[in-house]
Amino acid sequence: MSTVTREVASEAPPGAREQLLQTASDIMREGDIVDISLSELSLRSGLNSALVKYYFGNKAGLMKALLDRDMEGIIHAVDALMAKDMPPEVRLRRHIGAVVDTYYKTPYLNRLLMRLVRESDPDEAHRIADSYLTPLSRAYDKLIADGVKRGVFRNVDPQMFYFTTTGAADRFFASRLVLKHCYDTDTLTEELRDRYREHCIDFIMAGILAHQ
Repeated sequence: MSTVTREVASEAPPGAREQLLQTASDIMREGDIVDISLSELSLRSGLNSALVKYYFGNKAGLMKALLDRDMEGIIHAVDALMAKDMPPEVRLRRHIGAVVDTYYKTPYLNRLLMRLVRESDPDEAHRIADSYLTPLSRAYDKLIADGVKRGVFRNVDPQMFYFTTTGAADRFFASRLVLKHCYDTDTLTEELRDRYREHCIDFIMAGILAHQ
């Protein structure tokens, strides 16, 4: 690492690393993109772009660190929800609502995940899958199995249910152009999020609840 980079890092304010990550997240959310320019990152954050090299190695390292930050939060939240003692249908309603909230906050998430898996070397791709995708898959297996065992869920395929739930949230919040040209809005408002959260919970639960 160059002396210049070390000097820049020594003058960085506390929390500079986290500020770079959050600014990158804000840029991608607002622009409906899965990339950033270091010049815009520097301008928006007020930080020297050399800090990207210091903290992350390069822009690709920044993107990986952002994915780790976002996905680790999801895994922790899912683990905490699965550990709670509550009826399966209540747990699932809360989970669906949380999925919608997650994609409202980070609409780039699935596109970033797929991009990094595709562009990374095999070891890194396996790390991403083992760290984030496999734990989510296992959580869905247990979530569905618990509901089936108690007679409140139909015996649906957990894998297909995962794609249905995450796909519904990802598709909606990644469709800014459709909102703009068909519905005269391209702003992801809290009111829009709340309407879609209620819609998803109602529709998805109607498809999995066993007929009483």
